[in-house]
Amino acid sequence: MVRLIESESRKKWACREVLEALPDWFGNRDSLEEYVENCGRLPLWAELGQGGAQGFIAFRPTSRYAGEIYVMGVKRECHRQGLGRALFQELYQYAKENGFRFLTVKTVEMGRYPDYDQTNRFYQALGFMELECIPELWDEANPCQIYIMDVK
Repeated sequence: MVRLIESESRKKWACREVLEALPDWFGNRDSLEEYVENCGRLPLWAELGQGGAQGFIAFRPTSRYAGEIYVMGVKRECHRQGLGRALFQELYQYAKENGFRFLTVKTVEMGRYPDYDQTNRFYQALGFMELECIPELWDEANPCQIYIMDVK
């Protein structure tokens, strides 16, 4: 069952547990540590099973009207079982109830890596639309694709 996690230490634990299991997406140690640290301060939902955290999603407000999926991860063995969509629905409902009008998410541009192509298709299936690609935001090998969604 997906639930809001209140404890800063539990948020960090869930984030680390999942991201360390996804080295193809989160193999940069410095980035992983930054995500873990920041997740402790953000609204975060997770699926906690007997085998630990299975997936999580964290929300970061970026303005009075918009917020982003700061980071999200679902362990590979849980892919394509509806967990990512369930996590997103909790974040979406939170954004809606708190007056946010737009959601954004950043990922690597489609066509660069098969794993990130899967990520792009997931966000598109949720209803996100391409806003812009900023090639220099991260680095030349990882052009940043930004998606946007209207919160209705």
